[in-house]
Amino acid sequence: MNAPFSAKGASHREPFVAYVCDETTVEALRPVVTEMGWAAEKVNKGGLRNAVQSLSVSASPQILFVDLSESGDPLNDINALAEVCEPGTVVIAAGQVNDVRLYRDLVVSGIQDYLLKPLSPDMLREAFTHAQAMLNAPKMTESGVEKAHCSTAVIGARGGVGASTVATSVAWILSERSKRSTALLDLDVHFGTGALALDLEPGRGLTDAIENPSRIDGLFIERAMVRSSDTLSVLSAEAPINSPILTDGAAFVQLQEEMRAAFECTIVDLPRGMLVQHPQLITDVQIAVVVTELTLAAARDTIRILSWLKSNAPQTQVFVVANRIHATGLTEITRRDFEGSIERRIDFLIPFDQKLAAQSAKLGKPMAEAGKGSKTVAPLGDLSSKLMTCGDQADDERGSAPAAVKGGSLMGKFAFKSIRPKAKK
Repeated sequence: MNAPFSAKGASHREPFVAYVCDETTVEALRPVVTEMGWAAEKVNKGGLRNAVQSLSVSASPQILFVDLSESGDPLNDINALAEVCEPGTVVIAAGQVNDVRLYRDLVVSGIQDYLLKPLSPDMLREAFTHAQAMLNAPKMTESGVEKAHCSTAVIGARGGVGASTVATSVAWILSERSKRSTALLDLDVHFGTGALALDLEPGRGLTDAIENPSRIDGLFIERAMVRSSDTLSVLSAEAPINSPILTDGAAFVQLQEEMRAAFECTIVDLPRGMLVQHPQLITDVQIAVVVTELTLAAARDTIRILSWLKSNAPQTQVFVVANRIHATGLTEITRRDFEGSIERRIDFLIPFDQKLAAQSAKLGKPMAEAGKGSKTVAPLGDLSSKLMTCGDQADDERGSAPAAVKGGSLMGKFAFKSIRPKAKK
């Protein structure tokens, strides 16, 4: 149904059609519909059932208004509507059930808005204006020059280093500053924070994809993705922790393929355990961002992940990001010793800002949005710019590939240099 990135044949379709259940709703709709410049006779009686029957044999309108008042199972009925509704249709529903859970489920299923009856003129005007804004927003398929797709995996060297924070902020920057249609895929199925960081309900899209990989196609992506804005959508989950997710990874690969077709950029928040379980996930990824911290354990795991990427994904360009760097320089390992141990330079250093992190969480915004102008956000902007620059050059640039990791003690690599303070020059 509604989507910011697909609207085939919109110019050959009716601008607006409504299917309502009662005369009161008809009388509320028609004056506003006329005011919007649409035909008042397009307000039909019959509700959702009539909508499904009519649209099964005719083209979908650009904006569809459906009344759920007589529906015994609104969610299933909306899903039935989706089967006959063409991609690009913006659907607005109305009903008498005041239930926030129903509202969220309906939005996740693909409708644009759910209005509670009785309907007021102002309520209708706002909903219709928003729907028109979605239809008039720039779309990928309207671009005269097709942009190369940028696919990036963000991998935390260890838990708690802030990989999800980096992934969410980079996705936001690409969508808002670069104006690229961007998908954020959070593959931590049980404990993912992609939707949470954007103050969104994750929905069931990701778990549905895992349970039914055969359903994954362009229409599924359109319905399952939860939109944060016109240019940023997220697919995340909060699967019950008493229900193990059993998958061979095929659903994850297929999701990435469909997202590459629908979006200009994809950011995959990829838990490091996935590299072991499903190495095929990195096959078509152009860029890998390894997020780490300046600690001994993180250095060990960064070495292992860089080595794994070199062996299993030689086509992928790698950037190393050191996160949560304290201004005082009180780190477990110095940058110089860390770089010596991993046998390559750190590409980006992100300063630690506890106040900004707390503010970001309270506002339900990614750190890049909450801290515009912050020293912490600046490296994230630089990283995002680098991703866009390298997205279409990944096959040619191999300078960042990690060198082979030599044997020997990890502690020996540091030679305990950080124990003795250096003399001041």
